[in-house]
Amino acid sequence: MLNSINKPKSNIVSRRRILGNILTGAGAVLTGLSLTSLGQAATQKGRFLLGQKTEGHPGLETALQFPLLAAIQGRRSRRFGMGMSIPDGPLAYSSQKPPLPLSEMEQMILLTSVAGNTGWLNLHPFNKNYIPNIPNYAGAAGGRTFPSSAGFHTSEIFFTDDTGVYFMSTRDLHPQHELRDSEPLDLEAYLEMHKKRIRKLYDGRMVIPESPLHIEMHNPWCVNRPGTTLVIPVGDVAQHMIATYCYLVQNGACVFDDINKTPIPGLEKFAHLVDVKNPYPLSYVEQFCLTEVTVEIGTACYAGALTLQALGLGGWMFDGISPFSVLGSSGDPAVPGLGFRFDTDSRWPLPNATGLLGVFEGYCPPHYPNMKAAVEAFVKRKFGAGGPFNPQSDGPYKDNAKVRGAGKVHDAEFIECVTTMAQYVFDKFGKFPGTVPSIQVLMYLQGHHMDLDFYDKHFQTGGYLETHKRHMERWHA
Repeated sequence: MLNSINKPKSNIVSRRRILGNILTGAGAVLTGLSLTSLGQAATQKGRFLLGQKTEGHPGLETALQFPLLAAIQGRRSRRFGMGMSIPDGPLAYSSQKPPLPLSEMEQMILLTSVAGNTGWLNLHPFNKNYIPNIPNYAGAAGGRTFPSSAGFHTSEIFFTDDTGVYFMSTRDLHPQHELRDSEPLDLEAYLEMHKKRIRKLYDGRMVIPESPLHIEMHNPWCVNRPGTTLVIPVGDVAQHMIATYCYLVQNGACVFDDINKTPIPGLEKFAHLVDVKNPYPLSYVEQFCLTEVTVEIGTACYAGALTLQALGLGGWMFDGISPFSVLGSSGDPAVPGLGFRFDTDSRWPLPNATGLLGVFEGYCPPHYPNMKAAVEAFVKRKFGAGGPFNPQSDGPYKDNAKVRGAGKVHDAEFIECVTTMAQYVFDKFGKFPGTVPSIQVLMYLQGHHMDLDFYDKHFQTGGYLETHKRHMERWHA
């Protein structure tokens, strides 16, 4: 499934590319002058010369021009796909069509809609209390298709289909070029940039048994079935929590342990940095962080859900699979999930997953020897090579070095203050964060080919969009 997109040709500017850009630009001008037919003809010829042969791919052309409001208004959970069956009840139906996996192009467009790099992240420009510096919250230099609290970007995506379980890393991906409205999208190069980030973890589709221990019982007939692509965003709550501690200290705040009703020992030495007399409750801050991560992975799925409408694919976003089964922390060896490391402790009501060795490791022990090392790794992500506040990092500004260099670097005392809180939590609760999971999985997105016969049998007109109606002829003729 992941081997047929042609690699982009040489980046050397050729006469063909120059002419292609001239024609697409002329097409935009002609269209703006209401010379629509001439404008469309010029645009199509330009795209052909640039290798964007959408006029030969009606499905892709439709998807690229699909209106945003139509996607929002037309979004529905369309669960019935080819090869699926509802054995009983008022909507009983068995598909007579075999499952049809997403093509590579369909799958790559869906994946890059969920978590594709879309250019450079725009840094927070101003806080009067930081002058002459700028707010230094962000954790990544690149922007993606979905927002992240304060630009932390602590999540990544996994996915599974008939061929295996995969990981696509994008949170620290720098764009090869800035995407601009005035320039045509080189779709092949864009998808290829992301395809190179995909790493196969295991052969075969992820195992999710038909049991309420693993999946809500209204889902087994349609979730993770043959032919489907199941996208799984995973959030690093531990890293998000460190980023939040940095945010708090930067703004003169700290936390206290409201669970054990005690201030954090050693924090008093930083009274000149943080307000130790008016700290935030630990449980509140951790719930706040968990919610922020949940919103991050939820909006990633929503971006993909809108793309399903443009592509004419069935599917929906949902949370009806046990996160323990997905991560591999259910305790059942027959359900390895993503294979994450997890631990148990008498202080915890549930197992706690922390990461997948060498792939997606949470910013906490055992993936770091202690919380100081985890905090230092996060600071390196922000200020080290490629970080959002490294003057050597490229970016969207006319003077990138000046802007990026205006983010104040966390010094040794700052790091010690953050570490004091983080290490206390880990020592007291046996994990980090202390009261919420280190890794968050909640929202999923599935894409599949719809069986329109089911909808024609049971639904009035309007059960699906024109893109769904014409998907097969546009994408698979």
